[in-house]
Amino acid sequence: MTDLSAYSSKHFDRGASRLKEVTWLITSLLLFQLCPLSFSALKRSVLRFYGAKIGRNVTIKPQVKITFPWKLEIGDHVWLGEECWLFNLEKIIIASNVCVSQRAFLCTGSHNYKLPTFDLITKPITLAEGAWIGAGAWVGPGVDIGRQAVLTAGSVAANHLEPDGIYRGNPAILVRRRSN
Repeated sequence: MTDLSAYSSKHFDRGASRLKEVTWLITSLLLFQLCPLSFSALKRSVLRFYGAKIGRNVTIKPQVKITFPWKLEIGDHVWLGEECWLFNLEKIIIASNVCVSQRAFLCTGSHNYKLPTFDLITKPITLAEGAWIGAGAWVGPGVDIGRQAVLTAGSVAANHLEPDGIYRGNPAILVRRRSN
């Protein structure tokens, strides 16, 4: 039986000091979540200041949420759509030419429901070159999205997606191959 009074996150490595995290939360709120304009160049600079590795020509739309920028790597020519959320308790790596559409959710954390202490589980997410995460899609902890793979709108990736596949549903299944 789950006993949340016994839960502890003391072993979780946030990757930065509390001061850095608090200043990021304020900056993120003002520039990323409340600002109705893209200001991608400014956002790229701010993310780099907080330790993210950001490539060239990354487009960051309004209301993008990034939990820990110091656990983020983004390649060149990437699009982060409106209201997407990079819940990166662990590293998220996004290769070049990737589109993360509006309201997509990349989630690197979960809990061990088998233990009464509901221990935190974190695993990295990797999106390979040319991948496309559709609007409102969900990518879970430890998932690798293959090169040129597509996760269609509203779909759920709980397992790795092979390169050049188009995946749909919950859980996402291969529906066909991507042709260029």
